[in-house]
Amino acid sequence: MKQDENGEVYRSKFHDKLTDQLFEAILRLENLEECYRFFEDLCTVNEIKSLAQRLEVARMLKEKKTYNEIAEKTSASTATISRVNRSLNYGADGYKIILDRLSSKEEQDI
Repeated sequence: MKQDENGEVYRSKFHDKLTDQLFEAILRLENLEECYRFFEDLCTVNEIKSLAQRLEVARMLKEKKTYNEIAEKTSASTATISRVNRSLNYGADGYKIILDRLSSKEEQDI
């Protein structure tokens, strides 16, 4: 098991060899075009759209937007918004890590 940047050991609930292989493959993608190509082959359009929607819901929740605002902008159900909110508050901090990094990148691009 690996330690995170805070020295804490994290072990996913679904950690296995096949999932390691998937994530290693994703980490080897070099640019947006490669991501589009890989995910287009790997997932259905609806699966990709759902993942993108959840990330946007997480971003908006982090910005303290209301469920109504989020539902209106993303068309996400309140069940999806609630599930993402639960992950933000009690999950593995995956959303937090990536949203912080995306925010830092946006600030650098300004």
